[in-house]
Amino acid sequence: MEGGFGSDFGNSGGGKLDPGLIMEQVKVQIAVANAQELLQRMTDKCFRKCIGKPGGSLDNSEQKCIAMCMDRYMDAWNTVSRAYNSRLQRERANM
Repeated sequence: MEGGFGSDFGNSGGGKLDPGLIMEQVKVQIAVANAQELLQRMTDKCFRKCIGKPGGSLDNSEQKCIAMCMDRYMDAWNTVSRAYNSRLQRERANM
């Protein structure tokens, strides 16, 4: 399998597991899971906020509402993420 997610998880071919490679793969998988959760939460929130009666298509106002809701959600998430990362860095520096 491509992308480092094959069945030889962290195996460099010599029968030994590479802890660094395993950690990197786990970090990637966590990042993907977090992105999927963010997208799901954003979709649920914006759908509930913007779609009054689900139908076969979105009208113009629903499309605008969804776009604006998703933009605001991402802006808020980015702001919180930057503040959280900044705080983590400060705390690490004080250790």
